[in-house]
Amino acid sequence: MTRNDTIAGTVLGAATVATALIAGAFYIFACAVMPALARSDDRVFVDVMRDINDVIQNPVFLLGFLGALALTGVSAWQLRERPYRWWVWGALVAYGLAFLVTVAFNIPLNNGLAKTGAPGALREEFEDPWVAWNVVRAVLSTVAVGCLGRALVGYGRAQRRSAPISPSGV
Repeated sequence: MTRNDTIAGTVLGAATVATALIAGAFYIFACAVMPALARSDDRVFVDVMRDINDVIQNPVFLLGFLGALALTGVSAWQLRERPYRWWVWGALVAYGLAFLVTVAFNIPLNNGLAKTGAPGALREEFEDPWVAWNVVRAVLSTVAVGCLGRALVGYGRAQRRSAPISPSGV
């Protein structure tokens, strides 16, 4: 195993972890946060979502959100000649689409919720489309995690095949 192989494996692993963290965040919103908020009145719903939108804009979340895309892109480039490269490219496309959904739909909806107005009207414009687009990005990012996981399996198999065997067979 060469140093470049080790670096490529580390980047692939980091891409998988970062993408899984973001997929998990989208998943928990779909399965728990939004269904719980759906039970609240309009004022509580708007106030809590505004608070979440403010708090989530932090370096830790942004590192994962942007890092998943960047690390997957770097990994796709590093592994471009490997037989399992298509799994990494599939992950890059899937997560790239999830990223675009966030930028094109969820963030503008968040910005709309930040405007002044009647809580009921703000919620009416926000809730259903935001939830729907969140499910789309949750599914896409989960597909990306699956693809990266499959690429890790391919990477591991390739490393085992290229590992030197000692004279003792161990």
